[in-house]
Amino acid sequence: MTGSNGLYEVRVEVGTEIYRVFSFFDKGQLIILMNGFHKKSQKTPTNELELAEKLKKQYFDEK
Repeated sequence: MTGSNGLYEVRVEVGTEIYRVFSFFDKGQLIILMNGFHKKSQKTPTNELELAEKLKKQYFDEK
């Protein structure tokens, strides 16, 4: 994902709605899914990206 450090977006369609879930890899084998949100525009909301970065850091800090 552009502007992030190792974050990826998983795109989920439910009917006509599109949701995104941030994820990252732990040692290349374990996929960690984090916060999800309803994406209403082309650009990813900054606050959602910041939250994902914070959760990723918290995951590795507590590991």
